[in-house]
Amino acid sequence: MTAKTSTTSTAQPTQPTHRTGRARRTVLTGARVVRPDGVAEDGRVTVDGSLIAADVPGEAGTLDLAGHWIVPGFVDMHVHGGGGASFSAGSAEEALRAIATHRAHGTTTMAASTVTGALDDLARQAAVLSELVEQGDLAGIHFEGPFIARNRCGAHDPDLLRDPDPADVRKLVEAARGAARMVTLAPELPGGLDSVRMLADSGVIAAVGHTDATYEATLKAVEAGATVATHLFNAMPTLLHRTPGPVAALLEDERVTVELINDGVHLHPAVLELAFARAGAGRVAFVTDAMGAAGMGDGVYPLGPLQVRVTDGVARLVEGGSIAGSTLTLDEALRRAVTVDGLRVEDAVRALTLTPARLLGVADRVGTIEPGKDADLVVLDDGYRVTGVMRRGEWVVAPRVPDTAGAAGVVRSGATG
Repeated sequence: MTAKTSTTSTAQPTQPTHRTGRARRTVLTGARVVRPDGVAEDGRVTVDGSLIAADVPGEAGTLDLAGHWIVPGFVDMHVHGGGGASFSAGSAEEALRAIATHRAHGTTTMAASTVTGALDDLARQAAVLSELVEQGDLAGIHFEGPFIARNRCGAHDPDLLRDPDPADVRKLVEAARGAARMVTLAPELPGGLDSVRMLADSGVIAAVGHTDATYEATLKAVEAGATVATHLFNAMPTLLHRTPGPVAALLEDERVTVELINDGVHLHPAVLELAFARAGAGRVAFVTDAMGAAGMGDGVYPLGPLQVRVTDGVARLVEGGSIAGSTLTLDEALRRAVTVDGLRVEDAVRALTLTPARLLGVADRVGTIEPGKDADLVVLDDGYRVTGVMRRGEWVVAPRVPDTAGAAGVVRSGATG
């Protein structure tokens, strides 16, 4: 874990099982649609049941979204909680509340991240979270800690840290019952490289993070199979001209995808621009690293066994003052990327849809707007604020757009095409 002042969204959190309306076949028209090959002006997206369908003539309802954007549902591969709830609580009810909060902001797919704890406690949390993976509410589990460097522990309890012995790492992976997608570790610690190899052989992402690794040690980790940089630049040595450290090694290798927390607190815009320029949009994944305060106000919140105080949207440990995750949501990361950092919309969207979807192994279902994929869609206004969220063909947040008669969110029936 390594916070951004939360801005007000037009979307309101709902429980994941909430239903606000569904048409068997609906055509969304008039919007700018971000597709894999670019932006389609005055585009159309046909939704048939839970899937995106080919745009063919036939009976369908229509919804005019002129003046809006339609982008794929967001994918967050590193998130600890939201809505006052934490994935580390070991409670399905809390987990569902966190999921609902981020869905209302456009994140239709996410992996639940834990924080450092005792192995038995983490195994119990994994048992609860794996059930939500099995029922489709989560895309997997990310273990961040306890196999990290003490000097770079950030908001992790230093008393619970341990070396990444492959047997211990395997214990957590097995506790997840096939739902483990990623483990963040410091590869320079005893057992680190062996654990990276074990994870890679098991089909689980080995992520380099919370590390004191040198440039050379990081290269060895990548050769051993590490493919992700956990919140690049944060909780690792600074990039220096004589000691480039892990940042340079992770940016330069084409096999590595780098996580970036684009909240205006964790990274200066120039640093984000540097990462995009070196890695390219296809190797950047925007993540929130959000803790329970995401979608909430200032106050004191738990983060694993530690307490976090949120002031003006920035989360810091009560003891010591270290940045403790964020209060970010991915819609805000997208809006900032385009309006502050000057990224192309297509590149910013890719960094929080297709790229993380590929890493999580779900790009065959989500991450792009293409026929046959899940109808996971986000409707944005011209200021890149969420006005509608669809997941698997159902509106989690129904769009509020005027029709020609002055009503809102109307789906009209009739022949299309």
